[in-house]
Amino acid sequence: MDDGLNLLNIILLAIAVGVFLKLRSVLGRRTGHERPPYDPYSGDAAGNDKVVTLPKRHRDGTPGEADGAARGIDAAGDPFAEALSPNRWRGIAEPGTPLAASLDAIAANDRYFDAEAFLSGARAAYEMIVTAYAAGDRETLKPLLNDEVYRGFDDALSAREKDGLTVEQSFIGIEKAALKGATLDGSRARLTIAFRSTLTSCTKNADSVVIEGDPVTVREVTDIWTFERDLKNRDPNWKLVATGASD
Repeated sequence: MDDGLNLLNIILLAIAVGVFLKLRSVLGRRTGHERPPYDPYSGDAAGNDKVVTLPKRHRDGTPGEADGAARGIDAAGDPFAEALSPNRWRGIAEPGTPLAASLDAIAANDRYFDAEAFLSGARAAYEMIVTAYAAGDRETLKPLLNDEVYRGFDDALSAREKDGLTVEQSFIGIEKAALKGATLDGSRARLTIAFRSTLTSCTKNADSVVIEGDPVTVREVTDIWTFERDLKNRDPNWKLVATGASD
């Protein structure tokens, strides 16, 4: 009986050893020279044309430089997917309108043009110009205006100073800024915006007596301003070239 059990154990052991050797020959063994597991964010797909290289990511998890294609941006930074969309000016200009067509023309000549960014910058410029004009701050005004508009502002400030007048103003904020017109003449782009703002303002004479306006009454003001930029110029800044009031 014991001899039979010993023989059975030997047979089972032999079968186990044979299975182990067979598995080893198929799966192989680690030698220290194996390829590491594929990392989809490593960007290393050399020699494998069936692997799509995924973008590297920064440590904070934000997309890296190679993420452009996934967002529809080519190597030069041109948002071509957005440019082909009929709703690219959503919230700014209705598709099919002359305003949208003019914005398309400007964007075709300046691939970095962003209407929303322009409006944001124009709002900031509007507040700076209105505030600087009230304070007689020519240094702030000069780089924001073209030569003709600056001369008009400068003349008005000089006349005010000659008469000993001062303006006290508190700019409360811009309630709305809407793009009303756009033109492209050669390389010169012009964008017209209607600003609706609120402020308090009064003019005092040399004796500090209010002769115009009210220092406490909030007024609503609507201005129509036009900004211009030469798209061939490397300077990305737009300058105020015309001012007017709403009818």
